[in-house]
Amino acid sequence: MKTISVLVPTYNEEENVCPLSKAIIGQMESLKEYDYELIFIDNDSHDSTREKIRELCSENTKIKAIFNAKNFGQFNSPYYGILQANGDCVIAMCADFQDPVELIPQYVKAWEEGYKIVLGQKISSKESKMVYRFRQAYYRFMKKHSEIDFLEQVTGSGLYDREFIEVMRKIDDSEPFLRGVVAEMGYNIKLIPYEQPKRRAGKSSNNIFKYYDGAVQSITAYTKIGVRAAVVAGSIFTTLSVISIIATVAYKLLNWDSFSISEYWIQLAILLGTSLQILFIGIVGEYVLDINKHVRKRPLVVESERINFNQN
Repeated sequence: MKTISVLVPTYNEEENVCPLSKAIIGQMESLKEYDYELIFIDNDSHDSTREKIRELCSENTKIKAIFNAKNFGQFNSPYYGILQANGDCVIAMCADFQDPVELIPQYVKAWEEGYKIVLGQKISSKESKMVYRFRQAYYRFMKKHSEIDFLEQVTGSGLYDREFIEVMRKIDDSEPFLRGVVAEMGYNIKLIPYEQPKRRAGKSSNNIFKYYDGAVQSITAYTKIGVRAAVVAGSIFTTLSVISIIATVAYKLLNWDSFSISEYWIQLAILLGTSLQILFIGIVGEYVLDINKHVRKRPLVVESERINFNQN
């Protein structure tokens, strides 16, 4: 009998873990030809999430838990959790019900048809329209400028076959970006369209800084546009500077009375040039920071506790 692992990363999801567990188990028990395990990986929640997960684990040994020693970020924790699962495939889902559990049978059906990766793709959303449009713009930007085939409106929620998980395991990266890994290394992929519902309860831990961090991580890892833009803009302004120097020297030597440059425009040009230099130093700095993160070779997470992993 094949085993399906369902992975749910959590962070301050005390209102969602119990109903989500019930909903997922309901779906898995309807797939009678499969065994299952449900794994919660908690990223150092500060509410009662861990207590509720412990209760669930005590009631059902097929429910397992990994408690991280601290918060290791929104990307490392689920990636690490996938690698710890024992199933023939792993289904990754968010804890807030925005990844509908009703997709599980569709994921499994596509997997049995031979697909190695089956991902949910949002075709619409009941979340904030502004957030959804920003995400659309981000995915289109990545698809256009990345050297790999980035998938639009795919967050990483879906099914991963054991064969691809072994590919993930071989990636020597202390901060892997799952969506990028799928786009770069993934194969035999099927997308399942769905409408993203609103969060069932609680408040999302995502904010503008986390969105920025995720976007920059993917841009620096999978595009060259930042560095190339700096090179192009630098070349243009260097050329204009050389022309300005030549014109100024010619004016001084030939004393062209008809030639004058407003002091206002000179100051504006200096301000613009300096601002662009600072901007592009910051962009290059983001690439350097990304390199620094990837070469440190630190573990994805550090665990503080495991529950039920020694159970059959």
